[in-house]
Amino acid sequence: MLNEKLKNYNVILASASPRRHAFLKSMNIDFDVQLKPIDEIYPKHLKGTEITDYLAKLKAKSLKDHLKPKDILITSDTIVWLEDKAIEKPKDEAEAFGMIKSLSDKTHEVMTSICFTQSSTQTIVNTITKVTFKALNDEEIWYYVNTYKPLDKAGAYGIQEWIGSIAITHIEGSYNNVVGLPTHLLYETLNAIVDGY
Repeated sequence: MLNEKLKNYNVILASASPRRHAFLKSMNIDFDVQLKPIDEIYPKHLKGTEITDYLAKLKAKSLKDHLKPKDILITSDTIVWLEDKAIEKPKDEAEAFGMIKSLSDKTHEVMTSICFTQSSTQTIVNTITKVTFKALNDEEIWYYVNTYKPLDKAGAYGIQEWIGSIAITHIEGSYNNVVGLPTHLLYETLNAIVDGY
């Protein structure tokens, strides 16, 4: 299994996200956490997964020079994409309310890129999940924002929380991707890297 194959490697996760930490633990992957904050700014002409690819690579850039031959650095980025624009993390409760209101009664896309960086190579993969929300009233949105404080989440919501239970009518693609990491893609790509594909 993958955890056996990774015994000779040092997996480094460059993420502060408790959800991503929990996913790697649930997959029996041993990892260290290394953080180097960056300004998540991307060229405005980029669209969709071009944005997440760019930011996942950018997060790896500052740590890349310190990697040893058996290190595998994992960086990732997630955005919510609606009507041809990115919805990122809200700055405050009012912005969170506005974001969720914009998702109400519509289908949006959750896009994640994962970048695997080694001392001499780099692999990037991405996936898209389509999520449909029912029509939400203002009371429901404010209840969620005030109770769950989703300011650390792209699109201002966590699918695993109350809002996911009451608002989501349809999902197409990876559920875990919407939580914060497409684990099937992480597993496939790590296997391919250690098997030398």
